Amino acid sequence: MKEISVVIPCLNEEQTIGICIDKINKVFKDNKIDGEIIVVDNGSTDNSVEIARSKNVKVIFEQIKGYGAALRKGINEANSKYIIMGDGDDTYDFLELPKFIELLRKGYDFVIGTRFKGKILPKAMTWSHRYIGNPILSGMLRLFFGGKISDAHCGLRGFSKQAYIKIGLHTTGMEFASEMVIHSLKKKLKMTEVPITYYPRLGKSKLSSFRDAWRHIRFMLLYSPNYLFFLPATIIFLFGLFLLIRFLFGSIYFLGRNWDIHVSVFASMITILGWQILNIGFSAKVYLHLIGLEETEFMKNIMEKLTLEKAIGIGLYILLIGIILSIYIFIVWAKGGFGELSQVKTGILSLTLIVMGLQTIFTSFLTSILQIKYQQ
Repeated sequence: MKEISVVIPCLNEEQTIGICIDKINKVFKDNKIDGEIIVVDNGSTDNSVEIARSKNVKVIFEQIKGYGAALRKGINEANSKYIIMGDGDDTYDFLELPKFIELLRKGYDFVIGTRFKGKILPKAMTWSHRYIGNPILSGMLRLFFGGKISDAHCGLRGFSKQAYIKIGLHTTGMEFASEMVIHSLKKKLKMTEVPITYYPRLGKSKLSSFRDAWRHIRFMLLYSPNYLFFLPATIIFLFGLFLLIRFLFGSIYFLGRNWDIHVSVFASMITILGWQILNIGFSAKVYLHLIGLEETEFMKNIMEKLTLEKAIGIGLYILLIGIILSIYIFIVWAKGGFGELSQVKTGILSLTLIVMGLQTIFTSFLTSILQIKYQQ
């Protein structure tokens, strides 16, 4: 087993792949490091493969297209204690590897470069990426998942093979960068940052700004049900329920006019919508807990104490309140000789609660289905 494996994903990098390999070999030689270089070709049509082979490094091929697919292939092939990954376009200076290696040797599980605390050379990063894209994406990651990573999409990073196996990554595209940081945070790995210098690249960029940004955002949202589901759903649900109850006591004077029955119908709609999103969010958290990505004490207690029967009981309780309100309306109507019915807003609240109760019952079954375990 080697001490260090440097994995380089490669797609048409004939101008720079040789430079990157030479720098890594210099670091290995100067620091007496027992290491290997793995170049993962992802479908190059230029001379990248021939150049890499001429440098006597390990060249492997990944047919599945994507940044993440190439890196996963190389990391799985690596036979070393520590792995460092970096792009083959010479935007990251591999002569800075000793800083990563030193921290890995000190016991850090995951070491990531930070361009924003280091130095970004002129024309190395576009204005939109430097001041809009990267700060927003890194900020979202910190907000959703915690941590203090300032440059979540820096491609120069190192980690132990043991830590990589522990976090278990699955994506194949650019979102691989986000997945690695998110899983490391969730698994509570020992992490730190290293300021680095970022250089202008040679050759054509493989990035698609909007598509890749969306893939990162989509991935973060899917792994964060609190922000995707619970936060908006809670606001929607409480606002709708407040209006429903408020209208029972009369119309609301706002913006120079009275608002009444029509807004009450709208309030019913958003109350049901909010409750349904909350139910979906709960199912999502159950699923994430089952696959090991929501291993909080809160979810553990919920899973242990909130059985299918108890969840159905909550749904039946809400349903019963709605039915009782409907019976009350019928009694009032009967006492009035089945004449004009003036309990419309109470009726809207009653039907809303009935729908919410049924939603809860069926969601209870869904979450129980997600928890079914089969013995292989």
